[in-house]
Amino acid sequence: MNILPLKKTAPVKNNLPHVLVDPLPSAPSPSPSSDLTSSQPASESDPDLVCISKGFDRGRLIVLIDGSNLFYAALQLGIEIDYAKLLQCLTLNNQLVHAFFYTGVDPSNDRQQGFLSWMRHNGYRVVTKDMIQLADGSKKANLDVEIAVDMMRLAQYCDTIVLVSGDGDFAYAVKNLLYQGVRVEVVGLRSMTSNSLIDAADCYVDLNALRGAIQRFDKLSIETNPVSTASPLTDNPML
Repeated sequence: MNILPLKKTAPVKNNLPHVLVDPLPSAPSPSPSSDLTSSQPASESDPDLVCISKGFDRGRLIVLIDGSNLFYAALQLGIEIDYAKLLQCLTLNNQLVHAFFYTGVDPSNDRQQGFLSWMRHNGYRVVTKDMIQLADGSKKANLDVEIAVDMMRLAQYCDTIVLVSGDGDFAYAVKNLLYQGVRVEVVGLRSMTSNSLIDAADCYVDLNALRGAIQRFDKLSIETNPVSTASPLTDNPML
């Protein structure tokens, strides 16, 4: 079993060390200029490669996923995410209280509705907001406020919050969670993750380190698994 080297250590918070994990033992974290689509996926046979806190009692976990941010991270990595594997990877058999998935919705998008239905039946609580059409014809829904409010509201019910996002707007909320004694772990693609968010968190892991463990390889039909329609290589079911 190969143990990932610690890239950085800092003073202990919540009795757990602050660590930054390299995406691969022999590779540096990708920079914005990196060719992410050509990166080699992490080995699925190495359990330590997907552990951001292996060996520690993380207590009660709440997972919050910024759906749009994760979609574009997967797009850059050139993979389709298996959301069942993702949840398993993030929790690592710890006590999961709730997992929340935030996304904008288009009620007329049947593909998206099928995907979100699958998510609701497979361990996720889906938080949505209707998308608005911008002047350039694109559609957008910003759920930053909902995510930040939920982080603060749910802090009393957990010991650790896992935030899947790279948005620096969450840095202030994360710092406030630390003052409340809540451990915060941030998961995001390095080239899309704000330094201020990384610095605020107890622990950061590059999504590239998890790609081999969370990538979807089979192509089941929507009748057996609606999440199969959520391919970042084709259409975005969240837009």
